[in-house]
Amino acid sequence: TGSSSMPHKRNPELCERAYVGNTIGQANAVSDRLLDLRACKLPGAKLDGKTLSGALMADGVFDGASMTEAVLSKAYARGASFKGANMANAVLDRLDWTGADLSGVNFTNAVITGGLGLETVTFDDKTIFEDALIGNEDAKKLCLNPTLRGVPRSQVGCRGG
Repeated sequence: TGSSSMPHKRNPELCERAYVGNTIGQANAVSDRLLDLRACKLPGAKLDGKTLSGALMADGVFDGASMTEAVLSKAYARGASFKGANMANAVLDRLDWTGADLSGVNFTNAVITGGLGLETVTFDDKTIFEDALIGNEDAKKLCLNPTLRGVPRSQVGCRGG
């Protein structure tokens, strides 16, 4: 057979690596192995405190996942779904969120810096940014997002309705 762009379709155990995470180099996404979670279906996963730096998460489903205190630095999450996930106290640094669904995500006290595609993400009025540390450029991108409405807008620091 030819090579697949989604290695976990040949080896479903690759998705289970999310529960282990990476073991070294959080800040620069240097890891001992490639963490390929593309198109993995992990709804409700317990990923609290995991280091998922450098993870390939594109088109994955992490709805309702518990990701408190997780470290996602330089991760690639284009088109991924995190609906209702708990990312309280998480470090979300230099992620590519383009086209991701972050409806109802709890970002309480999270660090959100250097994000790509924040203006293309889907939010809803249940998304929480309370006490989140959001970089100035990230806040500008978030405020441009038409799906960010109501209380989440004021928590991000957006002006106007």
